[in-house]
Amino acid sequence: MRSSRSRLRTGMTMAAALPLVVGALALGTPSAGADTGPAGRDTLHGAKPLWATAKADKGSTPDSGQVTARVYLAGRDAAGLAQYAKEVSDPNSASYGAYLSAKQADARFGATKQQIAEVTAWLTSSGLKVTGSTRHHLTVSGSTAAVEKAFSTQLHNYTKGKSTYRAPSTTPSVPGSLHGAVLTVTGLDNAPHMVKHDETLPPPDAVFRNAGPFSTYFGSKTDKSLPSAYGSKAPFAIKGYTGKELRSAYGAKNFTGKGVTVAITDAYASPTIAQDGKKYAKRNGDKNYRAGQLSQVLPADYNSTEDCGASGWYGEETLDVEAVHAVAPDADITYVGAASCYDDDLLDSLSGIVDGHLADIVSNSWGDVEANQTPALAAAYDQVFQLGAVEGIGFYFSSGDSGDNVAGTGTKQVDVPANSAWVTAVGGTSLNVGKQGTYQWETGWGTLQAGLGADHNWTGFPGAYTSGAGGGTSAAVPQPYYQKGTVPDALATANGGAPMRVVPDISAVADPNTGFLVGQTQTLPDGTLGYDEYRIGGTSLAAPVIAGVQALAQEAHHGLPIGFANPGIYQRYGTSAYHDVTDHPLGAGRDVAVVRNDFVNGFDNTDGIKTSLRTLGKDSSLSSVVGYDNVTGVGSPAAGYVTSYRDR
Repeated sequence: MRSSRSRLRTGMTMAAALPLVVGALALGTPSAGADTGPAGRDTLHGAKPLWATAKADKGSTPDSGQVTARVYLAGRDAAGLAQYAKEVSDPNSASYGAYLSAKQADARFGATKQQIAEVTAWLTSSGLKVTGSTRHHLTVSGSTAAVEKAFSTQLHNYTKGKSTYRAPSTTPSVPGSLHGAVLTVTGLDNAPHMVKHDETLPPPDAVFRNAGPFSTYFGSKTDKSLPSAYGSKAPFAIKGYTGKELRSAYGAKNFTGKGVTVAITDAYASPTIAQDGKKYAKRNGDKNYRAGQLSQVLPADYNSTEDCGASGWYGEETLDVEAVHAVAPDADITYVGAASCYDDDLLDSLSGIVDGHLADIVSNSWGDVEANQTPALAAAYDQVFQLGAVEGIGFYFSSGDSGDNVAGTGTKQVDVPANSAWVTAVGGTSLNVGKQGTYQWETGWGTLQAGLGADHNWTGFPGAYTSGAGGGTSAAVPQPYYQKGTVPDALATANGGAPMRVVPDISAVADPNTGFLVGQTQTLPDGTLGYDEYRIGGTSLAAPVIAGVQALAQEAHHGLPIGFANPGIYQRYGTSAYHDVTDHPLGAGRDVAVVRNDFVNGFDNTDGIKTSLRTLGKDSSLSSVVGYDNVTGVGSPAAGYVTSYRDR
């Protein structure tokens, strides 16, 4: 498991990580995988966490302690997998679009029966019990002593923050006689490790409502009695965009996603998603769902519901489903829910999509900060992404909702798995759609908040930073080939040293102040359940919007899968395919803001209403500038984006 569980995007804000070390491909991969180690052993680089330092070492873990781990299988040709994934994804390659079926991919790159048998024999001979298996990994359990014997390491206890966790004291290794059959191992550290079984899902979260008044379109309503900002009266925030505005803004034209399937992964599953989606579509002008258009693939049971805040994920699924349908109303949607918010379960969901080729486009609105992910986990994730790429499946991940992450972690860092060189990282914008439903402009999403004071001025104007699109320069992933020549060197080398992966790749609306109207069954103040609608945002919105746009593009591409999209996304850089988003769309030095009213208690005016000014385009240390930037990537889809796939 990851040293910190995956988070649903907190900036799913109510309005209110790679292959074996085959770096010659220049696809940007952190160091993970097997390499020559002690005599007769291959070391598993990346399986020892960076926080397991000599200074933090508190001594040996008791031999009697129990460990559960996953041993990921490298397959029969890990280097060939990475190479072929690149070739079929690059529009300049002769093999572009020559995708394999799931069965062909497994036959060519999956683990052989002999590899699985040899790995199993090694594990059991070390005193470990194999408790589960898939075509990608073996789950094992046993004593600390057995684990230490199997991986030729010692498990020690280490302090991490205010807690103490178990981790290997030296880099784990496997017998050289396995000939590279093991990709990596996870679970030797347990920061944190909270697993429960056979849990039932809780009821929906308490109702959330936006306080008005609202602008009917961006800028339509102001209050002359409120103080000015930036030389004028700031307009009230919109009630929430719907499919009509998003399709207009991002060049949908007559494309609807017909014949395309979009998968969505999150943890758990909303018990009311079918009825909520149907009701939302009817109320907001979206096309009615066809029979079978929305389906769910769910685990046999759930775990860690309290630790993961299961009911909070209901809103995430609801947002993702309704946003995809709003943008691509004829696309099929397959929701694949994970048993928890932990990496093992999320990886199982992603693997299930690839193994069954359940969709060509996968939207993912979850992640964590890069410091919390080991190269071992990155290797496990990227193997799935590469297998998806060779099948023509593209993965889209929200880039995060905390800008450079300094406010929350004290360190500039990007999010995972959005940092992966094998996924499309989706950043965020603030969106202005005008009176006739036409695109006006976007800024990079980043918000400063100043409250209305008793003296009727904006207190501390322009206010404190609240949230913004995640972005920046990875400390773990080298620069992938498709970013060379597009991403400025100053960004790629921002950490010092060699060029690294920069996030995001592309962007769409994310600002909750210019967000999307979503409809969901919630727990009302009297304890009953009821459907309600509210404005929402975050890159949790941007990811499914881009997934929806990609469904339109695939339809334009004569129904042929786009697959891993990044090489094509960067190939279109500097063309009419994109809006070049900047922080000052009205001109240099001209800032923009909106006014928001929020219920103090979150649902009605019983406890009063608070008024605040939200300044747009201020994303921590990140900036949206002309050209590629670390807030919006190459920009957002413009009128020429979808149709650019028609003739390619």
